[in-house]
Amino acid sequence: MRQMGIDYVKIGDKLARSILASDGQILLGKGVLLTAGYLSKLRGLGITAVYIEDEQFQDLQIIDPISDDTRREALHNVKVATDAIRSGRSIDGTKVKKTVNSIVEECIANQGVLMNLMDMRSTEDWLIPHSVSVCIMATVLGIARSLDRNRLMELAVGGLMHDVGLTKVPKEILQKGEDRLSDEERALYEKHTEEGFALLRRIQELSVVTAHVAYQHHERVDGSGYPRQLTGDDIHLYGRIVAVVDLYDKLVNGTLGAKPVLPHQACEMLMGLSGRYLDMELVQLFLKNVATYPSGISVRLSTGEVGVVVDQNKSIPMRPVVRVLQERYRFVETKEYNLIKDTTVFIKDVLR
Repeated sequence: MRQMGIDYVKIGDKLARSILASDGQILLGKGVLLTAGYLSKLRGLGITAVYIEDEQFQDLQIIDPISDDTRREALHNVKVATDAIRSGRSIDGTKVKKTVNSIVEECIANQGVLMNLMDMRSTEDWLIPHSVSVCIMATVLGIARSLDRNRLMELAVGGLMHDVGLTKVPKEILQKGEDRLSDEERALYEKHTEEGFALLRRIQELSVVTAHVAYQHHERVDGSGYPRQLTGDDIHLYGRIVAVVDLYDKLVNGTLGAKPVLPHQACEMLMGLSGRYLDMELVQLFLKNVATYPSGISVRLSTGEVGVVVDQNKSIPMRPVVRVLQERYRFVETKEYNLIKDTTVFIKDVLR
């Protein structure tokens, strides 16, 4: 399989990975043949790329830190939690911890695997898949930071619920770009950190430190964040971790009306913000654990050849293994560049 921009998918191409709704339900299942109607529906949902079957890359396996079943369960339970808050009901903290326990267990079992799967999500309700992705990435970063099991649970619960205060923000504000908010709308939006803190503190089953993740994930190490303009280590470690992965997920998925950027661009942007807005040590650790060029993505090499990333080099994520696209691949020997060994070759562009 390989990833392909929705505008380049052909009618009859076969879906290689299921596309999920924000609540975990399967919108289109793996193996479905894409029709004009399906492609129109996907565009309408804001989905810009999909994974399709391709015989030349049938051996390509994209390993996710968690299973599809666990991801679907997490999406469903976050949907239940956000619906409960919006209707004035309380959150079941035990169910939240059970969901997070599965995520933590699988991330620990799969540690050493680069975060490599691009999330083909709908823009219909971005808050739910965003929350799940932040939880997963925060857990992976926490493992890399050598946090023990109990602290990983606290961090992961905080990551899953970090934006719970946004359930109190009008939906029309959430659909606008942050740079297009009026002063009044921005004040309402920024209030979500305090709202989230208050909501989570009331859930007896959850540690109060998880509430501080919701409170502090928009603080910045130089003191320019909100709500309290904390600096450096005055921001809790969990808050600093979630600040990094929260921004990365928003960059690559275009949350809040912004146009999404590609992973390698998001990595560059995080580096540019490290030491000022984001904790430099945590950014550097994160970049060692995320695929700069995810497997399945199409690239143009400095040789002029076009290929697909088929494997990752954990030691240097920005130098993956690329298999060259061959029009007559059945009759031509497979050609691959391992960019750690083929040092004179580099990725010139990412194709969508």
